[in-house]
Amino acid sequence: MSSRKNTDGQPSTSRKTGGGGPSNPETPPVKRSSRATGSVTLDDVARAAGVAPSTVSRVVNKPGLVSSKTTAHVQAVIDALGYVPNLLAGGLASRRTRLIAAVVPTVSNVMFAQMVQSLGDTLSHAGYEMLLGLSGYDQQREQHVVDAILSRRPDGIFLTGAQHTPHTIRRLREARIPVVETWDLRDDPIDMLVGFSHEQAGQAIADYLLSRGYRKFGAISGNDIRAQTRLQSLELRLRENGLSLLDTQTSLPGSTLAMGRMHLANLLDAAHGLDAVVCSSDSLAYGAIIEAQSRGLRVPQDIAVMGFGDYEFASLHTPSISTVHIDGPSMGRLAGDFLLQRIHANESGASSQVTDIGFQIISRQSA
Repeated sequence: MSSRKNTDGQPSTSRKTGGGGPSNPETPPVKRSSRATGSVTLDDVARAAGVAPSTVSRVVNKPGLVSSKTTAHVQAVIDALGYVPNLLAGGLASRRTRLIAAVVPTVSNVMFAQMVQSLGDTLSHAGYEMLLGLSGYDQQREQHVVDAILSRRPDGIFLTGAQHTPHTIRRLREARIPVVETWDLRDDPIDMLVGFSHEQAGQAIADYLLSRGYRKFGAISGNDIRAQTRLQSLELRLRENGLSLLDTQTSLPGSTLAMGRMHLANLLDAAHGLDAVVCSSDSLAYGAIIEAQSRGLRVPQDIAVMGFGDYEFASLHTPSISTVHIDGPSMGRLAGDFLLQRIHANESGASSQVTDIGFQIISRQSA
């Protein structure tokens, strides 16, 4: 037993402990380090717990190799000291960080949010965490996000879309880590791809509306590349049938109900006789329906409205919204599974893997 004075000038005692195991498993120490919480080290925890540093490392990284009693004791010390394991440092030695980076345009769009949630759940169940980056529908911004992410040495990267800057493609291929692209289709993915064809979706929308007898079309489309691809495909199919779009309104990313109202108002003022409006999202479609009804127009008797995404409210609104269903949760789950399989096999870019999850036209009241 040795004594020293604490900061209040009163004597205090400390007991030396051996390195063979915890000195008192039932009563873990609660005194915090005098250093900042983030600077507490693994050795600090080992000393406070009375165990070897290797034991603390096992508790943090492979708790199944340590007895439940020792694990509980060491974890209590970790909590008391505020120790934050440096998973990156451990990962550099094993070339694993247990971190997957996901880049999406926005989380305000329910379609992307559902996909990211499914991806996160899949990774979490396998012991991986997700780092989220937002590209804002901008390839240059995506490039900056990817550069920043690669400096964190993730075990894999999830991308939304299949159109990137040459710099982004080169960096990702040079990184030699698993990459999965989503929400699109292409024949030459960076590594793996889970998505659907926007060209085919645009054609299917045109075919559906043409089969319902609509002939005078307008469009409200986001200015992102995938929405524009669907719009171009829709126009091509209309031309093949001797028709064309009477007018098109282009919406900013992050389409809202207010944008749908505004753009339909512009369409109705510019294109007389319009009998169908194709919207690049259900939010725009909802806004268009509100504007049509505010003008005394019946949907679909006077004007049909077609959405995209099959948001939850699409089936609940009156009239219910005809739309295109995309299975975002399945896309996220499959993408996560593909990344994990590649990581565990210690492969990157071994062979291109493309999975088409397809889409479904949902026929409801609005069209």
